[in-house]
Amino acid sequence: MSHTAHIRSHRKPRRSASTIAMRAGVAGGVLSTLAVAGASGSAVAAEPVTQTLELPTLTADLAAQVAQSADVTQQAAASYELQAERDAAAAKAAKQAKADLAEAKKKAAEEKKNAEEAARKAAAERASRTAERATLSASADTGSSEGSGSVSSSSSSSSSSSSSATGSAAAVIAFVQAQVGDAYVSGGTGPNSWDCSGLVQAAFKQVNIDLPRVSQAQSTAGTQVGLDNLQPGDILYWGGAGSAYHVGVYVGDGMFVGAQNSSTGVVQAPLSYDPPSGAVRVL
Repeated sequence: MSHTAHIRSHRKPRRSASTIAMRAGVAGGVLSTLAVAGASGSAVAAEPVTQTLELPTLTADLAAQVAQSADVTQQAAASYELQAERDAAAAKAAKQAKADLAEAKKKAAEEKKNAEEAARKAAAERASRTAERATLSASADTGSSEGSGSVSSSSSSSSSSSSSATGSAAAVIAFVQAQVGDAYVSGGTGPNSWDCSGLVQAAFKQVNIDLPRVSQAQSTAGTQVGLDNLQPGDILYWGGAGSAYHVGVYVGDGMFVGAQNSSTGVVQAPLSYDPPSGAVRVL
């Protein structure tokens, strides 16, 4: 026996082909599994890279949207501000218009009040004058003989007044004295009713002198004369020259004839009864 016979051989036992094939298959399966896992791991690991690449795009879009939203907000704010300014202007204009209307109404009320007051004063003056004339006319009807202060005495002195006038003046005076007692009618031109200027016009027409129809024009129809230098036949006027509201005829001896008003009609009265403002001479 060999001296090495008791030592186990170090040679590896031979493996069968089936064992090798099986081991190769197992190894291949393991490798395949590892390959699949590695591929899967690579895919999973790649996803963050893909997301990271897309982030800049998402960020840019978001910035654009934010900028656009800011523009829209700014435009809306500007629109609201403009509308607010327009509303404020409209409110201010409405307030001013209301104030102007109130002021206009106030002025209109004051003017109306002043006009009414003036009308009342004028009516009172007319009533006072009418009352005085009515009293004078009543005195004439009762035959009062108080001298130049009464209508009756003026009527009784008509002959002396006429006797002091000659020619055309006498004819004018005779005509107006013949109408004493006729009615007063606004716009009247005879033969039985007159207004003041209608009577004067008709009287001077008797001597072929054409006078204007209204008292305003008659007060400037001739030469202006002073009331202290009157002559029979002069035209007396009340009011201003060119703006007279009444006319009559001076018949002499401080007397005149005129169509006064609806209460007295045509009367002959002293100048003191209703002192005239001026006179004109056309004869």
